[in-house]
Amino acid sequence: MRRRTTRALIAALAAMLAVVASACGTKNPSAAGDDKVIKIGAWYPLTGALASFGIPERAGADAYFKSVNARGGINGRKIDWVVKDSAFDPQQTVQVARRLVDQDGVVAIVAANGTAQSQATFPFVLEQKKVPVLNPLGGDATWYRPARDGLFGLQTLYEDQAAALGDWVARDGAKKVLVVHSDPAAFVNVAKEIGPAARKADPSVRVKRLKVKFQTSDYSPVISKVKAEKPDAVVLILASAEAASYLKEAKLQGLSTPVYGYAPVAAQSTLTLAGKAAEGVRAVQLVKSPNDDDPAVEEFRTAMAKYEKGQPADFITLWGWEAAKAFVEIAKTIDGPVTSEALTAAYEKAKAVDTGVGPVLSFSPDNHLGTRDVQKVVVRNGRWESQGDFFTPPTRD
Repeated sequence: MRRRTTRALIAALAAMLAVVASACGTKNPSAAGDDKVIKIGAWYPLTGALASFGIPERAGADAYFKSVNARGGINGRKIDWVVKDSAFDPQQTVQVARRLVDQDGVVAIVAANGTAQSQATFPFVLEQKKVPVLNPLGGDATWYRPARDGLFGLQTLYEDQAAALGDWVARDGAKKVLVVHSDPAAFVNVAKEIGPAARKADPSVRVKRLKVKFQTSDYSPVISKVKAEKPDAVVLILASAEAASYLKEAKLQGLSTPVYGYAPVAAQSTLTLAGKAAEGVRAVQLVKSPNDDDPAVEEFRTAMAKYEKGQPADFITLWGWEAAKAFVEIAKTIDGPVTSEALTAAYEKAKAVDTGVGPVLSFSPDNHLGTRDVQKVVVRNGRWESQGDFFTPPTRD
């Protein structure tokens, strides 16, 4: 009688364990390397003032993931990309990260948005849960120097964009350069890198900086100060709307000094707001122009029209597309279950990853930032057009 009771108890415990294991598997199939789905997550500002960036970035990545799923997925596994609203708030992003990892069971965070927002999640996502953060849209040098376990990026740092601009203006023959920048530290730190790069290309170049209060809308006094300096070239380290305000006021006051800008200036919104005043503006970008006559860019425009109707095929959506495509290109090299550990290992070995719309990416165990390259773009006939190929900015001292 006692033996029967013992056997029955063991059988009952085994059944309970099976139920628990089954429940855990249902909650997080991807973490165990599910054969049918790869569950990944991201956060974007889908509400609030920065939604104008978050919504199109999400749309670009989503269009690529949908196109991959329509072709059968990654090695036969469909992509389940779970996106949540960060509202561009670090505290909310931490809560979003907890839900994505603990409740949704994602194996990686892919193409998420925001520097401060993403960084706030690192103690939980990277350090505690060991879930990799791949191809985030944002970041700074401290993320990658030294390389951080599980964190891999493809966005050329703003400081390197500034180095590219300094080199560009000097090689274009400017001897007196004025950098117009917003006053927050994030803008100041970028603006400081232009002078050393310009002088490295041509020691005779003189570079001055003009600080402007963030979100200034009246650029009349700013243009008056620029005219007084009589520069050969002006570099804008401003948000898109403020760059447009500068360009419109410069045209109004008859200032025709050549203008250069970093990636946030090279946006469709700059053209929309500045109109004809933007003609001839030069800038560096992270990707090719979405207007280019290029097969990879044409694929992007076609997919946007098919899967994300109503969203423009512009630089912002192309950023998201590139981040998603780079992930897929690396994930498909994995032979076996696509887990957090497998993705980290695949990224560390990834070499010459070509999305066709951005720079070729290469990673290693000691280098988790895939590129420093940028693309020159110029406004011609009201459209951003690529100029030449991607190039590597001079090394910063």
